[in-house]
Amino acid sequence: MESSEEDDEYPFIESITPQSKIDSVHQSPTEKGIRKLCCELMDLKDAVENMCGDMRTKYLAFLRISEEAVEMEHELVELRKHISSQGILVQDLMAGVCREMDDWNRSPGDVHDAEVEEDPIPNEVTDPKSEFLEKIDLLLAEHKVDEALEVMDAEERSCPDLKGSVEMSSYKSAFMERKAVLEDQLLKIAKQPSICVAELKHALIGLIRIGKGPSAHQLLLKFYATSLRRRIEAFLPSCSTCPNTFPATLSKLVFSNISVAAKESAAMFGDDDNPAYSNKVVQWAEREVEYLVRLVKENASPSETSSALRAASICLQDCLNYCKVLEPQGLFLSKLFLVLFRPYVEEVLELNFRRARRVIFDLTETDEGLESSSDFVIILSEFAIASDTMMTDCSIRFMLIVQDILEQLTHLVVLHFGESVLTRILQLYDKYIDFLIKALPGHSDEDGLPELQDHTVLARAETDSEQLALLGAAFTILDELLPRSLVKVWKLQIENGGGEGESSAALNSSAAPELKEWKRHMVQAFDKLRNYFCLQFVLSFIYSREGLTRLDALIYLTETPDDLHLPSLPFQALFSKLQQLAIIAGDVLLGKEKLQKILLARLTETVIIWLSNEQEFWSAFEDESNPLQSSGLQQLILDMNFTVEIARFAGYPFKVVQNHASVVINRAINIFSERGINPQSSLPKTEWFTEAAKSAINRLLMGSEDASEPEEYECEEEEEEEDDDHIVLPEMDEDSDSEDTSSLSTVDSFESFASASMADLESPSFTDSES
Repeated sequence: MESSEEDDEYPFIESITPQSKIDSVHQSPTEKGIRKLCCELMDLKDAVENMCGDMRTKYLAFLRISEEAVEMEHELVELRKHISSQGILVQDLMAGVCREMDDWNRSPGDVHDAEVEEDPIPNEVTDPKSEFLEKIDLLLAEHKVDEALEVMDAEERSCPDLKGSVEMSSYKSAFMERKAVLEDQLLKIAKQPSICVAELKHALIGLIRIGKGPSAHQLLLKFYATSLRRRIEAFLPSCSTCPNTFPATLSKLVFSNISVAAKESAAMFGDDDNPAYSNKVVQWAEREVEYLVRLVKENASPSETSSALRAASICLQDCLNYCKVLEPQGLFLSKLFLVLFRPYVEEVLELNFRRARRVIFDLTETDEGLESSSDFVIILSEFAIASDTMMTDCSIRFMLIVQDILEQLTHLVVLHFGESVLTRILQLYDKYIDFLIKALPGHSDEDGLPELQDHTVLARAETDSEQLALLGAAFTILDELLPRSLVKVWKLQIENGGGEGESSAALNSSAAPELKEWKRHMVQAFDKLRNYFCLQFVLSFIYSREGLTRLDALIYLTETPDDLHLPSLPFQALFSKLQQLAIIAGDVLLGKEKLQKILLARLTETVIIWLSNEQEFWSAFEDESNPLQSSGLQQLILDMNFTVEIARFAGYPFKVVQNHASVVINRAINIFSERGINPQSSLPKTEWFTEAAKSAINRLLMGSEDASEPEEYECEEEEEEEDDDHIVLPEMDEDSDSEDTSSLSTVDSFESFASASMADLESPSFTDSES
């Protein structure tokens, strides 16, 4: 209460708030966190400085102790010298005292006995062998290994007791003990961690001179292995900074080390004269190669990245080149390296193509490593105008990711893994085709197509232009973009083909035989998309929305042909439909004349194939309750000739269409003959059908029914013989067996369609010939 009264009494005086309280109230949580982090960093800095000071102190103490150890070792050597000299002095003193006492105690009567008696002590002292052993002990005590080696080598050559298989004497036993001590000293010198190459070679030569060649050879290989480990340990921390090229450095370190070790081994031990040493070098080199492969696997980027693929390619390229360099030295390591490294390369390829599938089909997936400025983007973006942008983006992603994978490959990777790469590209393209098929109308699970469960088509291609754009993108990838990429990687030539300025990158099959089968399968994959489009297009034309067929047998059973000799209405509608589609294709598939011709020819062929395999259509003719008329057979033959002339007129490859039309005509003639109608007497000549079909095309083009003489039009194909230009009606005999048919009728037209490839219609993918 008092404080409140004071506030009322002195309202103009404000209470003073400490700055610390103001800071605590008004500071944001972020600022508080920063201040706290700064305090912790300062504490960490102090701890680091203290730790560095402790390390520096301990390091100085270590150096001091090392110096003291060296001084102590010198003092021990001096002490050994002093003890040895004192021992010699004591032995001399004992010999002199013994001699004096013997002279003093000797009496005159015992002179003869004294001359005969043998005194062992003076003889032992003056024995040359004992002096030699004492000299060796002194040299070994002073660590004069070179002098000791020379003295022992000279003694071993001059003393008969040390040669051959003489029984072990006390002197030989003592000599061998000194020799073992010398070996231990040489081994200690060779095993020092900081020994240089010159000192090592000097010590190893000493071991060889005392007959310890295997130990010396093992030490040589161990030295180079240890040296390699130290260099690699110093290099490994920098691997993360150069993930693409670090295998090149590792392989250079390993194989250069193997080469130097092999040369030193041959120079010191004569590997050619002693296969045991050369075999050990090979075994050691194989272990080093295994170590290299393990290092590359452990330090490479994740296997699904392009960096891992590039690193594996560079490693394989460099290692195989180094293996080839080592072959003159008797080291054949290529096969071993390929056996060890092949599983890793296959794994990296598989995971990279799995990443490619995610990038292509999962439109939410992004890969920042892909170059969006590539020429592929410009070429494939032209189809985005006529189709869904997302589907075009799928095609662009396909080429970008495949190009990215191919750019990581080196020449030797292509040589050893080219077939595997081509197989994976084929599988990826096949899935890409299935993905596009799902975008076409009429697709359902009953179509027998592989389901891409994890991928959802955002929009279907409903219009003709959208569907043609999908076909155009897939064809451009097959015919132009993929061959161009493979030419760069496979180092092949480019064959220019086509007409009117069209140039296509074609693969030289003679330069890469493995590409021939791959091209055939790639074309078959594209055929799936093309055939599916043609089938759906034809079915939408033949059947109405209510499911009723527009191409019914009643046309040929009930209707009477007019005098104008026009094809039936469904085939007139087909001609109009194909004209409209040709106009759209000319805009959407601009510059893809081959694809336009092949596509429209296959559409024409599909109509006849459907008719040939529609059993309900033929059952109406075979039903004896339905009366047949020769005019119906004439109209059917005219429709088939009209279909062939459509292809000929438009410049499509028409030979296959003509073959299928012949199958339909032969079957119809056989059925009518069995029902008692003689085609020879009721049908006009073959040339009449051809001229009538040409005249019908001209009438439909001009929209006039007054043209009595059909105008001549030139086909874009090369001129054929007259017999090949028309569908020749078979000669039928009234008395002939009704089962006799033309040879063309034996062709299974459905199988021809189902298994057809681009080669059946002069494939545009890798050849320019059309007939």
